[in-house]
Amino acid sequence: MTGKNARHKAFLRLVSSNVVASSTESRYSLLPNQEMVIGRDTSCQVVLDAMMYRMVSRRHAVVRPLSLSPDGKFSWIICDLSSANGTFLNGQLLQGSQELHHGDHISLGADGPQFIFEYEFVPQPTAISASQGTVIAPRPNIQHQSHHDSVSFTQLFPIISTGKDLTRKAYLIPGILTVIFVVLMFATVGHPQANQVIVGSYIASAAYYFVYQLCGKQKPWWVLIAMALSTMLILLSPLLDFFIFVFRVLLPGSLPISQDSITFTELLVRMFFGAGLMEELLKALPIFGAYFIGSYLPSPWREKIGVWEPLDGILLGTASAVGFTLLETLGQYVPVITQNVTQQAGVGAGQLVGLQLLIPRILGSVAGHMAYSGYLGYFIGLAVLKPSMGWQILTVGYLSASALHALWNATGSINALLLVIVGVLSYAFLMAAILKARVLSPTRSQNFATRFLEPK
Repeated sequence: MTGKNARHKAFLRLVSSNVVASSTESRYSLLPNQEMVIGRDTSCQVVLDAMMYRMVSRRHAVVRPLSLSPDGKFSWIICDLSSANGTFLNGQLLQGSQELHHGDHISLGADGPQFIFEYEFVPQPTAISASQGTVIAPRPNIQHQSHHDSVSFTQLFPIISTGKDLTRKAYLIPGILTVIFVVLMFATVGHPQANQVIVGSYIASAAYYFVYQLCGKQKPWWVLIAMALSTMLILLSPLLDFFIFVFRVLLPGSLPISQDSITFTELLVRMFFGAGLMEELLKALPIFGAYFIGSYLPSPWREKIGVWEPLDGILLGTASAVGFTLLETLGQYVPVITQNVTQQAGVGAGQLVGLQLLIPRILGSVAGHMAYSGYLGYFIGLAVLKPSMGWQILTVGYLSASALHALWNATGSINALLLVIVGVLSYAFLMAAILKARVLSPTRSQNFATRFLEPK
């Protein structure tokens, strides 16, 4: 019977792994007086997990109700909200708005979550009392209440059912490494040099992990460690003496004993040659080495090791900078300051000051060596992606990265506020390069950092 006491209930049902999920959480009722926005933003009516559905925009699509049709049914239309990866209706890219029909499949992105649009006829029974002539509403069905009050085994022991989500969503690997480093820190208490190595390595790893997550491209961990170790070996080899001779003897990169006798402009020029050009080229050598090694390897080793796009260059460049920063800090700056303070105030004071210097130097590498090398790595990858303009691209990247490096070193002796400004500028340059590299990436659809992308 269809009359005033009948209505049509429409809803979206979330499809999980191409199988319709049966849980109540996967079914979203459509109200006749309210539109339903689907996306990752918490203000949406259907909020999707940002980690699970990275291809979904913050406000991806909307389902809107229309007025009643002549047969008494509500009609519904779906509209794409200028999403980054598009909305597909029954396998076809949605253009504008389109009316939904029972059984239509909606996909957010080509490989994103899918919904099925359905509606059902729901009778609204009433009981009429013959003696009083009053309408008695039916009693609500509360048989399902006991189901919600029950507790399942996996609810009591959630670790059993989480599976791969622990590593994919809960950052299990970084958590394990943190525990290992903490244990090592405790084990090296009383051994200041070993403790400094552990603390410095952990801070450097955390800083690099931050950049790695922003880049969003998989790169084998052993390749990244090899980059850092290669840079350390270069600094310990006779090649460093050759670079010092070229950039600080032949070229005007040396500094006078007292910097008070030179102007800021002269200091900046000397830092440009002696620190910027020299150190950025040193850190770039492992990147060029990875490119040449990768070019002679078959796939997929070629892509894993080599440099084929700007994201590769950024990942390898920042890894090289980690090695440079660790060796420079632990092998030069910390021992020197520790020894000087120890001679004046004792061993305990020297070790404390050394630790105080260690933390900001390595943590600040995100706006220092990692920023310069990552920025230059972007241009190395861009030159590989656009070989016809390779030398021009490399020249611009090398000079600009060296200029940022020199500006940081020169302003460090003038004013702390200027140092903050230059540091923020260097960090912004690196982040801009990462964002642009993700847009240019040939493997953009596979990037695991797409959750940071905003819809157009």
